Amino acid sequence: MSESDRPTDRPPDRPTVTGAILAGGGATRMGGAPKGLMLIHGRRILDRLVDAFIEALGGLPLLVANAPEAPAWRPDLRVVPDRRTGFGTLGGLHTAVLEAPAPVVCVAWDMPFVPATLIRELGEGLAWADVVIPASGGRRGVEPLCAGYGPATGPAMAEALDRGDLRAIAFHGAVRVRVLPDADVRRFGDPERLFFNVNTADDLVQANGMAL
Repeated sequence: MSESDRPTDRPPDRPTVTGAILAGGGATRMGGAPKGLMLIHGRRILDRLVDAFIEALGGLPLLVANAPEAPAWRPDLRVVPDRRTGFGTLGGLHTAVLEAPAPVVCVAWDMPFVPATLIRELGEGLAWADVVIPASGGRRGVEPLCAGYGPATGPAMAEALDRGDLRAIAFHGAVRVRVLPDADVRRFGDPERLFFNVNTADDLVQANGMAL
């Protein structure tokens, strides 16, 4: 979000923003191996993200994970399962908004290259909007698994879940959404790298090459 895009009136209170890492999906393309535990140049993706959240927001993120062994992955993190199981990405986001609690910046745990600077930018934008989300070249045109969510998104997400609309952006029409334009996203790096997902063994090889 560029300075010119922000309202001129500074909000009276800047809420404390928390972080959440979403360990969703069955990792079927990785043979069931937990994607966030994969090593990128000797460091787990999960650890890379935790460090980025600490640098950006000054505290440990929440870990949203359904696996029974999740508490052992990072004993210093609070781990919570989905409030509503079987509801995919939107169910994970809804859990993070309620449990973190919002305002919260959420990042998927298979995205090793999300920097602290982008996390901080997304969090700061929540002073003016209910959703702060980067534009991207992905199928949705935005990156819901690397975005900031305010408290108002909780009821809006719940309504979408209740009506069976499980799209990660299904609730956007009910809240204030600010899209971080591509030009602003590029201040933090190449979007192809920023939002790279490690979903397969080939992706892992590619990510290690990108980390050089």
